[in-house]
Formats: sequence, C-alpha cells, structure tokens
Amino acid sequence: MPLPRDIRPVFQDIQDTLVRSEAPWIQQSPMSAVKVLWVGRETGTWASLHHWKKGYVAPPHKHLAGAHAFIISGKLQVRNGTLNAGDYVYEPSGILHDATTALEDTTYLFICNGAVLFFDENGFTRYTNWEVMEKLRVEHQAPVRAEAAE
Repeated sequence: MPLPRDIRPVFQDIQDTLVRSEAPWIQQSPMSAVKVLWVGRETGTWASLHHWKKGYVAPPHKHLAGAHAFIISGKLQVRNGTLNAGDYVYEPSGILHDATTALEDTTYLFICNGAVLFFDENGFTRYTNWEVMEKLRVEHQAPVRAEAAE
C-alpha cells in the first residue's frame, strides 16, 4: 500500500552525518582540542569529541540544557568527584560547575541539548551553543577536492 503522503524531508540538508576517524582535531587552546561530530540546527543539540591535555582547566560554567558526557580515556575532576574512562554522566539543565580539571590526558564524548554559559569572578565571559560549534566546524572543514573528469 502506498503512503498517503509524500514524506520526504522539507529540508533536504537533514541527512545522515559521517565524521571519519581521520578528521582533524580543532585546536581551541594549546591544551584543548575538539572534533565537531554533529550539529542539529532543528533542535539546538550538538555532539562533539573533546581532548584535554593533563592540567587543562575548563572555566566555571552553567548548562542551560541537559548534557551527556562519556569518558573515553583519561580522568576529569568534576565538582567533588572524579570521572574515569568508561564513566557516563548526565548533567541536567541548570547544573552549575566550578572549574573542571583534566587529571590525565582525557578524551570524552559530549552531547549537549543547548547553550553552556561560561563565567569568572567578574561575570559572564562567553557561551557555547550549536551555532558556535557549527562555525568551528565550517571554519575548519577540509576543502572539497574536485574529482578528475572522465
């Protein structure tokens, strides 16, 4: 039986996303790098891999939406505890962090459903959201090579 309607997506750019393992890391500082895996413009969600060298300290921040983190390798000091390789944490909307420290070289998967606000003792310093991640991805994507005509 045929479908009663055409169910093709209205936005044709909604499609599978593939990031190869050889995709380059984007240096954010001498101590931190990121791979943007996916940006969901329709939901404000994004997925990224983060690599922090031992001693890197992420500034205090507040999550304005829920976030998932899975530690692939290394150790992070988060609030009163330590996250080790293989640990998963869900951080609900509104969670407030003091600084987060890489106790070892650490790589983790981060899936965030909205903005994260960063601050210091003087107040707001910056934010990260899907738009910031998309700009990073676009600015650092490899140029597309033209195929030879046959």
